[in-house]
Amino acid sequence: MQDATRERFRKTADRIAALQDARADELEAKVVRFVVPGGDERALDSGSGAGALAFALAPHVREVVAVDLVPELLEQGRKRGEQFPNVTFVEGDATALPFEPYSFDLAGSLRTLHHIARPELAVAELARVTRPGGRVLVVDQIAPVDPVAAAELNAFERARDSSHARALADIDLRHFFESNELVLLRNAYALEPRDLGPYIDLAGCEGEARERAESLAPPNYTAELGWYLLEKR
Repeated sequence: MQDATRERFRKTADRIAALQDARADELEAKVVRFVVPGGDERALDSGSGAGALAFALAPHVREVVAVDLVPELLEQGRKRGEQFPNVTFVEGDATALPFEPYSFDLAGSLRTLHHIARPELAVAELARVTRPGGRVLVVDQIAPVDPVAAAELNAFERARDSSHARALADIDLRHFFESNELVLLRNAYALEPRDLGPYIDLAGCEGEARERAESLAPPNYTAELGWYLLEKR
């Protein structure tokens, strides 16, 4: 699974970073409104990609460490990070973070869990590196409760993107949080209509794979994102 993730994002790192740039101001406003940073946190962006969450947090916290598996995404982040001297990029695995327990006041993951074969390990790592009383932010696409609809959604996403593992249902995420002594402070849900052509382009999906993805695409595809802010006991 990690090899598929590295290959997919190696090929599309520039597209990911360009989309990140276009959404940067909107994301920063959403993150600040939802998280309400205090200004002195040491924060983690786990599975950072090119640093979207890190850059959204950077003006509002003391320090951000951004961790990702894909060197090409980290390079895109470093290029964009010159205006954020408090952001550091580190190559690493979200399911085995290279940090001591209780290293961060705030740990976050943005649109990452569905790319991870063992997302429960990534959530456990977020909890492990967060100090007691610190906070954890998780934002990801969520699957329908109906298992048939969820299977259809995941079949499309895997056809479009070989790095897609599984979009989790809300109840699955809540079980992960509870098992790691993460107490929900607030949550929100947002619908995200997706223009199918550009969305498939973003994953670098071409040829027969693209035809298959198009044949599996839900009509008028609209993703649902879940936002969760939690406190570490």
